[in-house]
Amino acid sequence: MISFRGQLVLLDIEGTTSDIAFVRDVLFPYARREVRAFLGSNASLPSLRAALDRMAQDAAAADLSAWCPYPFPSDAAADWICNAVHRLMDTDSKSTGLKALQGLLWEAGYRDGTLRAHVYPEVPAALERWKKNGLQLAIYSSGSIAAQRLFFGHSIAGDLTPLFSRFFDTTSGPKRSVESYRNIARSLDRDAARLLFLSDIPEELDAAKSAGFSTGLVVRPGNATVLAPAHPVITSFDELDAVSDAAS
Repeated sequence: MISFRGQLVLLDIEGTTSDIAFVRDVLFPYARREVRAFLGSNASLPSLRAALDRMAQDAAAADLSAWCPYPFPSDAAADWICNAVHRLMDTDSKSTGLKALQGLLWEAGYRDGTLRAHVYPEVPAALERWKKNGLQLAIYSSGSIAAQRLFFGHSIAGDLTPLFSRFFDTTSGPKRSVESYRNIARSLDRDAARLLFLSDIPEELDAAKSAGFSTGLVVRPGNATVLAPAHPVITSFDELDAVSDAAS
C-alpha cells in the first residue's frame, strides 16, 4: 500500500493503466498493417504531412522533401515511407514524428470501432476515487497527446478523458530524463514534491524521483521483472491511498 498526500497523480500507460500486450499485440501490428493504405488515401491531410515532416526532422532532415528520395504523394514515396516506419518500429523508436503518425493511424481505427483500448479492471473506479479525493490526474506517455486522448476516449470502459486534466508526451522530453519531469512540474505550476508518478519502468521513476516527484512502481502480469525495487510497489491501483493535501 502507498499513501500519497499531494496535488496530482501522473500516470504512465503501458504496464500501468493498461496491459503492455494491448500495445504490443494490437496497436503496433495495426499501425504496421495500415500505414501503407493510410498514406495512399490521406495524402492531402495536413496532419499527415506535419507528422511526416516531423519524422524527417527527427532524422536530421529539414522536411519530408529533403528526407524522402521520391516526391510525395507517389506510390514510390509511400513505399519508402512505409519501409522507414517499419524500420523505426522494429527498433521501438520513441521519435515524436513516428508517434504522431501512429496516432493518426490509431485514430482511424478507434473512429471506425476496430480498436478499443484496454485498461485494467480497477483503473476507472480508482481514477474516479482519486479525483473525488481532490487530486488532479495526468498522463505522461511516449505516445503522442492525440494518441493518448484517443486511447482513453475509446477504452473498453468508455470515455475516460474527462477524468484527466493534462496529457504529456515526448514534447516534454524523454521519459528517462530528469529534465522532462522538471518541465512537467513547471508546466503544471506545481511543486514536484506534491506530484506522484506511477510507472512500470524503474529508469523513468528514477528520473522523476531525481526531479523531486514521489514515485510508485506498478507491477502487473507481463511487466518486466524488477529484482530489487528502489521505489514503493503496488500491484493494483486499489493499493494506492491518494488524497489531496488540501483536504488534510
